[in-house]
Amino acid sequence: MFNFCEHQIPYSIKPIRFAVLLLILFVGTMFENVQAAEKEPPNILWITCEDMSPRLACYGDETVSTPRLDQLASESVRYTHCFGTYGVCAPNRHTLIMGMYPTSTGAMAMRTWKRTSALHLITDPELRALPVYEATPPAEAKCFTEYLRTAGYYCTNNSKTDYQFRPPITAWDESNAKAHWRNRPDKTTPFFSVFNFTITHESKTFKQSSPSVVNPDEVTLPPYYPDTSIVRRDLARQYDNIITLDGQVGKVLDQLKQDGLDQNTIVFFFSDHGDGLPRAKRWVYDSGIHVPFLVRFPDGKMAGTTCDDLVSFVDFAPTMLSLIQLSIPEYMEGFPFLGKQATEKRDYIFAFRDRMDPSPERIRSVRDHRYKYVRNYRTDLPYIGFLPYRDQAGIMQEIHRLKDAGELGPDQWQFTMQSKPAEEFYDTQTDPHEIHNLADKPEYSEMISKFRKVHEQFVEEHGDLGDRPETELIKDLWPPDGKQPTTAEPVLSIVDGKLQIDCATEGASIAFRQEGEKNWQLYSGPVGISGNKPIESQAIRLGWKPSSTVVLSQKN
Repeated sequence: MFNFCEHQIPYSIKPIRFAVLLLILFVGTMFENVQAAEKEPPNILWITCEDMSPRLACYGDETVSTPRLDQLASESVRYTHCFGTYGVCAPNRHTLIMGMYPTSTGAMAMRTWKRTSALHLITDPELRALPVYEATPPAEAKCFTEYLRTAGYYCTNNSKTDYQFRPPITAWDESNAKAHWRNRPDKTTPFFSVFNFTITHESKTFKQSSPSVVNPDEVTLPPYYPDTSIVRRDLARQYDNIITLDGQVGKVLDQLKQDGLDQNTIVFFFSDHGDGLPRAKRWVYDSGIHVPFLVRFPDGKMAGTTCDDLVSFVDFAPTMLSLIQLSIPEYMEGFPFLGKQATEKRDYIFAFRDRMDPSPERIRSVRDHRYKYVRNYRTDLPYIGFLPYRDQAGIMQEIHRLKDAGELGPDQWQFTMQSKPAEEFYDTQTDPHEIHNLADKPEYSEMISKFRKVHEQFVEEHGDLGDRPETELIKDLWPPDGKQPTTAEPVLSIVDGKLQIDCATEGASIAFRQEGEKNWQLYSGPVGISGNKPIESQAIRLGWKPSSTVVLSQKN
């Protein structure tokens, strides 16, 4: 804005000319504002897969042909340093939906609110008594999709939730196998859609799940694997499944183009964590947390470029809000890396491991672009714990067999050690597979001390709920006695022809729908209601039991 107090008018500009100049500036500003207002908000599509490290040609692995993902990469920004917070799905999905570290909310263990399917195999009474509970974020915390829905986005999720708390009905317009942007009632409504594919999941290597294409003799084994036919077979199965995944990704991209939406949709592609193979899934090494990550912008911005910035899953939620110019809540612990609110680049990413089904554990790690620091809090435990689900894999059974026979080599020490060092330190540039621990090398002592302090500062800033037994953790999440609270029932009323809903529980989200409607709507303020059909409503605070459903019967 022109400030007459700060700027003098040159004598040469006559009053009439100055008035014309002001008019031109005013009209130009108004035109720009109209253009900005008329610009449609972008749609956002997440195409996700499971249990897959960057085993793609665009990342230098040409074992299999993936033409659709290669094409997507050529049109995208390819991130080379994107990491999950855990090497397993549920804590990572919690991180993604909340923009918070699982260690801040009680979402660390795999899983928290469901009994392990292998419970009948557990003989240790302490392990059998592991509690079931829901991660409980602060009262004000929401699934980030609620902010999108409030802003007018139609949000769909076609496959998995697994957020470490029961999925709230307020998070999605649709969350089921048939969820699709095509189901939105108004085709001009912006959407956020997630399509998750499970073909690369760990379980898909337990047997041949895709057509056999890859010759096991031609796969490249990392040095932490023994070279046997069974190990090669299971890795070849992983590559076979990646071929199938490529076709699945292509179908979604084709649908986007068929609908004429590819020119106004930002596309994310990534995996929920690294490979679903031993010494990858559930571990804090790069094999378990490093993922492929592509971002395609509709205007071709940065197409075919590479970004080496450190990115963590905790950054995704604030980045989504930044992309559509929504305010980022203070409770979110990540940093937006795209959009107008993008912050400075990260110096470190943080990763964690805690109980995996019946197997106790506590590991923390810090990584910069080159070095990885690992702190083992349970040095008394072996690297390979009791995991009946994982042990269904032929490759893991083979590793157990070779371990028992004393036939594993020195590079496979992480499978044989019955205890752990307090600290590990790796140079991922010279040792990308993280098998040469440098923690006891004097020349690295100063650098290790720096990383140790970074870890301790992180804990000081964010806390770490993994530092106590889960029986005590529940009391912190649900004080004072560890009993799960119930969200208060919503109170419905019609005021001046509009529906108004209140809830006494701090931070509770509220959903409602009229009789006959399939999908729940998110309540964000008084809303007009057509007709006289009954209205039902439910309130939810994350980590608490949802309220009972309340029905308001409207009178004619």
